[in-house]
Amino acid sequence: MTLQVPYLADEAIERDAEALLAQFAHAKGMVIRPPIPIEDIIEKDQKLHIEFDDLHRRFGVARGGSGAEVDIFGAIFLETGKIVIDESLDPEERPSIEGRYRFTLAHEGGHWRLHRRLVQANSGQGSRQPTVVCRSSRAKERVELQANLFASCLLMPRELVFQAWRDRFGNDHPLVLWRKDGTIDVDEIIRILPNCVVSAVISHSFTQVCDDQLRQHFARPFAEQFLVSPTAMRIRLERLGLLHREDPRQQSLLVRS
Repeated sequence: MTLQVPYLADEAIERDAEALLAQFAHAKGMVIRPPIPIEDIIEKDQKLHIEFDDLHRRFGVARGGSGAEVDIFGAIFLETGKIVIDESLDPEERPSIEGRYRFTLAHEGGHWRLHRRLVQANSGQGSRQPTVVCRSSRAKERVELQANLFASCLLMPRELVFQAWRDRFGNDHPLVLWRKDGTIDVDEIIRILPNCVVSAVISHSFTQVCDDQLRQHFARPFAEQFLVSPTAMRIRLERLGLLHREDPRQQSLLVRS
């Protein structure tokens, strides 16, 4: 059953994530820098318990062939403060998807911060079943969208992302990728953005790459800095207005004659 939650403005969710970071930094007497110490925040500051389990077996849901095909990533018991992460995301076993694990952990922390009062206000039921089971197939439900935004703001704080952008480009100017017929010339991209790892995703026989692929790989160095997935980083850069799709009203960094 889906947990019904009220509307929350994006700005309110971001402020809550920023408040949690400030609270943690003050308690530890430290300056927050990427990557965000999400396990310490969840366990030591929020006092939540984390464990791993085969959530697909537990809930009788078929599992895909790889972590990318997992439907159930995590679950949280809002009455008891227990988080259960699917065993496929265990960073000890699969370090290559640590970013996915960290985002899932922050996502469950988002449910705790944003939604636990809704459950506590109607407490009295047992806690044998999780309050929220987080599934990719239900990612567009309001309760999941709110937790996703919280996780994004917590792991990729606005000011730290802008600082990382300035460190790389020397300014806060957004990057607008000029497209023609939906694609971008790879040679031109590599010439202008030498740090972009476009060559990692295309065959030598191709001379063009789709805009989605380009933006995904452009975000990769930032993703590595913040220890999140390239997809999560790309979405965050877009939401902050730093990485744009084609916009005819703006001058592109890629100029064709």
